Amino acid sequence: MEETTALKTEEGDGGQEREVLLDSSNGNGNGNGDHKHRHKPTASFGGDEKFEFFGWVYHIGVNSIGHEYCHLRFLYIKGKYVIMYKRDPHENPGIQPITKGVIGPTLMVEELGRRKVNDGDLYVIRFYNRLDESKKGEIACLSAGDARKWMDAFDHAKQQAEYELSRGGSTRNKLSMEADIDLEHQPRVKRYAHGLKKLIRIGKGPEMLLQQSSKLCGIGTSDGYFEGEFGDAIEAHEWKCVRTINGIRILEDVADTKNGKGALAKAVALVDASADTVFEVILNLDRRKRYEWDTVTADLELIDSYDGHYDVVYGTYDPKYLTRWKSKRDFVFTRQWFQGQDGAYTILQLPAVHKKRPSRSGYRRTTINPSTWEIRSLNAPMGSNNAKCLVTHMLEFHTVGWGRWKKNSSTKFENSIPYALLSQVAGLKEYIEANPSLSFESSTMVVLSNLSDASTSNSDVEDLEVQDEFYDAVAGGSSSSSEDEERQDDPDKKERRIKLKNVSWAISSLALKRASAPDVNKELDPSVPDVHFDPSQFNGSLRKGKDENDSNCWTSPSGRGFMIRGKTYLRDSAKIIGSDPLLKLIAVDWFKVDMATDKIALHPRCLVQSDAGKKLPFILVINLEVPAKPNYSLVLYYAADRPVNKNSLLGRFVDGTDRLRDARFKLIPSIVEGYWMVKRAVGTKACLLGKAVTCKYFRQDNFLEIDVDIGSSSVARSVISLVLGYVTSLVVDLAILIEAKEESELPEYILGTVRLNRVKPETAVPLNG
Repeated sequence: MEETTALKTEEGDGGQEREVLLDSSNGNGNGNGDHKHRHKPTASFGGDEKFEFFGWVYHIGVNSIGHEYCHLRFLYIKGKYVIMYKRDPHENPGIQPITKGVIGPTLMVEELGRRKVNDGDLYVIRFYNRLDESKKGEIACLSAGDARKWMDAFDHAKQQAEYELSRGGSTRNKLSMEADIDLEHQPRVKRYAHGLKKLIRIGKGPEMLLQQSSKLCGIGTSDGYFEGEFGDAIEAHEWKCVRTINGIRILEDVADTKNGKGALAKAVALVDASADTVFEVILNLDRRKRYEWDTVTADLELIDSYDGHYDVVYGTYDPKYLTRWKSKRDFVFTRQWFQGQDGAYTILQLPAVHKKRPSRSGYRRTTINPSTWEIRSLNAPMGSNNAKCLVTHMLEFHTVGWGRWKKNSSTKFENSIPYALLSQVAGLKEYIEANPSLSFESSTMVVLSNLSDASTSNSDVEDLEVQDEFYDAVAGGSSSSSEDEERQDDPDKKERRIKLKNVSWAISSLALKRASAPDVNKELDPSVPDVHFDPSQFNGSLRKGKDENDSNCWTSPSGRGFMIRGKTYLRDSAKIIGSDPLLKLIAVDWFKVDMATDKIALHPRCLVQSDAGKKLPFILVINLEVPAKPNYSLVLYYAADRPVNKNSLLGRFVDGTDRLRDARFKLIPSIVEGYWMVKRAVGTKACLLGKAVTCKYFRQDNFLEIDVDIGSSSVARSVISLVLGYVTSLVVDLAILIEAKEESELPEYILGTVRLNRVKPETAVPLNG
């Protein structure tokens, strides 16, 4: 018999408690796994499509008497409005919301990671006012995938509100929006099909919420594109398949043999489940479940947890399954995980020590090999409803017998921990195949021919007297201690359904062709003659390197190590090799500061304030604020030899709104040289910085400054902490660009690049020294 899990909740200020029983079995009912997009025709917004998102979440917080509460709530996002119910309004027509709010321009949404709530693990999302962080609230989901989908839903809603405003909505609608909304139309919304209202369900019903396998099945990525399986920077790894075991490929990095001291290997498998599901299986510490697929790290115990994306676990195992050793083994290791903007998961596992688990009598303390899990969703083939993902387990090891084992010779390697770790992928694949409930997830989109009476209309929502921003509503809204237990069944309706299968986007074979140099006459003002300047007159606190072997310096590489969107990207998702950057990197400052410092271009020590700097037509200042002890600011100065063309993409970015900048400012990282674990943590995937961390923009005179607060994201903080631990041995390449979303903006071009060669933190110069 399957178990049911009770999640205790504490209601309102009265302190009364009730239990919400959540069935973790595969029962039927509202949570039968129906993850269909329900598209309903509507005449709203002049025939343009409007998205609506709904699903079950937990509303968590502390009430007025200091008690923590955790309420099961139905959240509905409709246009710019966010509404919270006690019950599903589709099943209970006429039910009144318990709280509601408006998605305004000052709303910020942050993913806080995993948190223990009433003996259960939830993934928390925080809402706050960027101008007043005391106005805040939190909701939580039972899977990281659902948390990410809600993040995307709020981003979608913001863009929908902007689109409504740009199309000239009612005066009341305009007055309810802040003045700094970007009036420029959003291409993503413009490309939607006409005449449809999309109802998108996130997650499952309340009785299935703890199954942790929900999936919002759309087409492509959140912005309508398929980014491909590869990163956006060209890596130096050269993987060679050396063995195939139980359908799992074992590959070795032959490009880096580590001088014979060890090996870097990985096991790769195609798994018939979503990336969200596989991530939850790997992270789950339930011993009974891990026993079914994990031969080494099945007996695990959580020791400590930090910031929602990092924990420390203790494990034991009996080596009799590997060798004839008599003593049992134990180990301690850390797990750090995060999800990229493309939905891919990365889990880093490193050996550790912890004061709560000292050496134990009868056990021999051993070291688990450093390893990573990478889980990436794949587009399902045409006509398929099953989710698939590519699972990669990579580890570093120093052991005997590896060379002979590759040649199919029986060696001691098959009795080693590294071999058992590589075999985890095979166990995971077989475990999921043996549990069909983990494998099947619907990817079908359904168009309903008639409007449902259960759905609230646009006019019903717009007539609500909504004065609060959503962070006010979700923080201040208290729940009644009583529940209306009457259930109303919807009448049976016969509706014609048209199934639209997912489109499998092809990766073009021409993806590696070179990009042509950016048209400077398009981005910079062609009517103004070039301004010739001597780069030697601009000096920052971090010196320019002499060659590639130099240390504690910077250089400016070409864009050939990066992959960017090609001319045909909107049709075939083809990417091309970048060309030389449009702007010239003239200096880099490496400052030590007491706290994160914005508007650094106004500081007297900044080269923007020098006589030579004031003569430049345009300077782009990128201030990367690095959280540490002490804090650092890495400041990059990019110069143009002509003024920016106001009508170009760069011109619209430089003089546009913060929302436009947040949606377009993109960075591609690449660890060219350094520890492999850091390479996997940083990755090579392009990142929209304005959506990942807080970015502030300062436009004045002949410059634009972008202040990137890396410490504003717990995920970014943990990654940069890992990077700083190895920074003196790293060679890091960065490329910055403006994301192209329209045909006329393609192909993309690289705005600027920088290579940081083995930077030494102790050489940072005090900004106010």
